[in-house]
Amino acid sequence: MTAASAPAEASTDSGDQHLRGIARGGGLNLIGAILSQAAVFVIMLLLARALGMTQVGRYAQCYAVLALFGLLSLSGFRAGLTRFVAVHLADDDSASVRGTIRLGLLISAGSAAVIAAGLAVAAPWLAAALNDPQLTTGLRLVALTLPASTICEAALAATRGWRTQRPFTLIGQVYEPATRLALTALALVTGAGLTGAYWALVGAAWSAAVLALGALRRLLRTVEPARPAYRPRQLFSFSTVSWVSSLSSTGLIWVDTLLLGFFNVGIQEVGVYNVATRLVTIAIFVLAPINASFGPHLAYLYHQERMDEVRRIYRAATGWVVRLSLPAFVALLVFPGDLLRLFGGGFAAGAAVTMILALGQLVNTATGPCGTVLNMSGRVAVNMYDNLAALLLNVLLNLWLIPAYGIVGAAVAWAVSLAAVNVARVLQVRALVRALPVSAGMLKGLGAGAIALLAGMGVRWLVPGSLTQTVVGLAVIAAAYLGGVLALGLSREDVMVLRTLVRRPGRAKAAAVTP
Repeated sequence: MTAASAPAEASTDSGDQHLRGIARGGGLNLIGAILSQAAVFVIMLLLARALGMTQVGRYAQCYAVLALFGLLSLSGFRAGLTRFVAVHLADDDSASVRGTIRLGLLISAGSAAVIAAGLAVAAPWLAAALNDPQLTTGLRLVALTLPASTICEAALAATRGWRTQRPFTLIGQVYEPATRLALTALALVTGAGLTGAYWALVGAAWSAAVLALGALRRLLRTVEPARPAYRPRQLFSFSTVSWVSSLSSTGLIWVDTLLLGFFNVGIQEVGVYNVATRLVTIAIFVLAPINASFGPHLAYLYHQERMDEVRRIYRAATGWVVRLSLPAFVALLVFPGDLLRLFGGGFAAGAAVTMILALGQLVNTATGPCGTVLNMSGRVAVNMYDNLAALLLNVLLNLWLIPAYGIVGAAVAWAVSLAAVNVARVLQVRALVRALPVSAGMLKGLGAGAIALLAGMGVRWLVPGSLTQTVVGLAVIAAAYLGGVLALGLSREDVMVLRTLVRRPGRAKAAAVTP
């Protein structure tokens, strides 16, 4: 081995270790995401079947309020907790780790309590603004849920700083959705109706918060005892910008639902739109778990100025997201109406909405975790301006398109805004860290996706009967995609990741070397 080649090989080995770490965490998160999305899907299915489109619309609007106020109360500390815990652990600064966690939890919980009290008092006025006084009870129960949801998310964000995904997955993506599903089903069986479904949110959130705090406490025991050192200026400067960014990003997801209510489009139309949105969300279920695993590793590597490895894991993560998501996107584009009929015949009217939303999310997927790259590299202000611009564009398009085109207009506004912000982020990441998300793995995945799309369209043209056509079509899409992937070949990184995922946990732990 020459002296020049030694650093390159050491960098490759270190990069492999981080890719394996992302794969292990991402694989665990992926299982959790599948279970979480399945639980959300079944909840919406149960509500639609048992209560109808009108009640689904009310549930959707209350959940939108919970999502938006949850970010408002978290005050940006979710990303800040993950980033600075990872950075302080890299510096072996246990005092700053403890101070960061304590400060983040106290401020998040305190702001959540204040906002929840205000929401409980203002619930009748907010329900009137949304043109549905019957939302009052749901909004007050959302207020009761809000502090627990905020505490849970903040604690789980801090645990990710240890570059472990177990608490986040097991509590946030498995326990909480599964508990919410079980309690919702119990409420519907016992005749508690929509109010019972709201109480399911309360019970699941508070029990998950207790478990999240317990998991964080166990991880803190692995850090050297020290008097907490507080760095409020560092944490606040990052978290304030991150808060505006996250609020804008979540607003981009939920503002259309609220504006549909504001324009009095009709609560049934809101229900159809929300079901279509949830269906499309299933297609990108891999994005959040891989992002969650990718972020701490990127923060760790970027802090140590290991830019070659940063670029490598960015390309690899994007390739995995694209290839794992494409079969679901193909299914949504070929059989949108048939999939919506699972919720009831009336929901098939959202087929056009589903296809439009799917195209917007496809761009989101193909651009990879570019927002996470900006955040974890310290460019959180850039990400904030991106999200604010996207939210403003979305609101303006909604104000223009909803009155004329209803839920189709809202879908177009959302898809255009999402595509625009992600293209902008790709260009920014290219300028800032000299990285593009394009890789051979992504291109092979797109090729396999084109093969699956042609196969699915063939089934749609040749096979009669809606149910038979859908079942056969989904099977053919999956088989054609898998065949295309194998025919185009797996990369060295793909093989390494697959071996990491199938390796027994004990062997994987023994083989892993902490970078």
